Amino acid sequence: MSKIILITGASSGIGKATAQAAVKAGHKVALTARRETKLKTLVDELGKDNAVAFAADATSYEEQQKVVEQTAEHYGRIDVVFANAGKGVSQAGTENGDPKDWDALIDINVKALLWSAHLTLPHLRQTKGHFILTSSGAGRRPIQGSIYGASKWFAYGFGQNLAQEMKEWGGRCTTICPGVVNTPFFDEAKDDKLQPQDVADAVVFAIDANQRNSVREIYLMPTN
Repeated sequence: MSKIILITGASSGIGKATAQAAVKAGHKVALTARRETKLKTLVDELGKDNAVAFAADATSYEEQQKVVEQTAEHYGRIDVVFANAGKGVSQAGTENGDPKDWDALIDINVKALLWSAHLTLPHLRQTKGHFILTSSGAGRRPIQGSIYGASKWFAYGFGQNLAQEMKEWGGRCTTICPGVVNTPFFDEAKDDKLQPQDVADAVVFAIDANQRNSVREIYLMPTN
């Protein structure tokens, strides 16, 4: 059965790969990110019958609200939300970190995730839908002084708690926890690490699982 999937952070990396994998699997997608030109290129690739894009800043509650409304109006419903938007930091550690960097990190990795859930849950309740979020392998283990890791600990815990909340009305929640992924986060390619396609495959697996099967967590690590 074809599902309507809203993806944040969809213009590149994991979000883009997931949009491609989802459409290939027979689903339809609504894409949002800040970079309108990249979104348009992706929609052209996927086809206008399969994809629509709404440029927005995920850290703005009002802009996300408009995207959710536009998605529901365009497709008539929302079955799945993939809250994927996120970022890292330019300076590692606490003592040597940049507090301004932390502001931006918390805005996108924590607050934007909350905005996505708060705004879409009423729609997902109507469809007994599925909320999926990107945490990280860094959100499952201590890493010395890692503020980024701490933000992903929040995402991990939030996903586990949200799964319990959604269970009350038959909804599903999946927390995706990848190790290092070769994405635009890094200046140099990391070809020996996970690729965005690997994470996209995990997301589609969770979406396509039978409704009786709530895939609560997928933890991926590079083989090497």
